[in-house]
Amino acid sequence: MSKLQGKVAVITGGTTGIGLATAKLFAKEGAYVFITGRRQKELDEAVQEIGNNTCGVQGDVAKLADLDRLYQTVGAKGRIDIIFANAGLGEFVPLGSVTEEHFDKIFDINVKGTLFTVQKALPLLNDGGSIILTGSVASVKGTPGMWVYGASKAAIRNFVRGWTVELKDRRIRSNVLSPGPIDTPLVAKQPQDNIAKIVSTIPMGRMGGPDEVAKAALFLASDDSSFITGIELFVDGGRAQI
Repeated sequence: MSKLQGKVAVITGGTTGIGLATAKLFAKEGAYVFITGRRQKELDEAVQEIGNNTCGVQGDVAKLADLDRLYQTVGAKGRIDIIFANAGLGEFVPLGSVTEEHFDKIFDINVKGTLFTVQKALPLLNDGGSIILTGSVASVKGTPGMWVYGASKAAIRNFVRGWTVELKDRRIRSNVLSPGPIDTPLVAKQPQDNIAKIVSTIPMGRMGGPDEVAKAALFLASDDSSFITGIELFVDGGRAQI
């Protein structure tokens, strides 16, 4: 039987990269998948690519009204079994160039957006469900120009520590999935010399693929990880381990 047969999953940032790869895998494994994205055209294309058992809801996770609209739509299914709060943003900005706008943008999407994506899902989230947050190796590795992003992902790690305790009576598992450099459209927009420097620090000598992260997300979403909660699972080619 498929690992997620009959489950209902919500994946934010599901139009490209890790989110899209995970949505495709979850649907293949039997889940009905709701995805979000800020741009309607990309959202429609992603839904078509995923195929059956999916629904796209346009919205920005940093806007609470958009999250309310998301869960009004999801409510038609009556429940949620898996939340994958994946939507996020990262930019290379050196210390001397950091602006208030940059800081607010990163923290609004990565921290505020993640928090309220989960909080607003709780009334629909089944007891025994799975919460997965997208972290990053940047939260534990010093990377010039990426430390605002890294700080936002460190907050994500702390969310899971607290939620693991707070939601234990409902048997809801909370875990962080922390990729290393992954070959996604977002990463491709970064300066190539910065990417090359980071790749040089990966023991496996390459970036990962979105499908490799999606397989780890499936593990955390499924009963294969039924006795796992509160962890940070690195999918990073060893970068955070050395």
